[in-house]
Amino acid sequence: MADIINLRRARKNKARAEAEQKAAAQRSKFGRSKVEREVQEAARRRHEAALEGHRLQGDET
Repeated sequence: MADIINLRRARKNKARAEAEQKAAAQRSKFGRSKVEREVQEAARRRHEAALEGHRLQGDET
């Protein structure tokens, strides 16, 4: 004998699964991992610090 299922709940679960699958594909296609963002931010800060270190004292522009 087959199990009785709630069709409304089954449709919602199917839609959620499809949305999660699409979101995962978009994250892998466009997103960056947290580690990648942190590495890039650290490199940006090092670069700005190096530029600031080479700035002339009298330069106010």
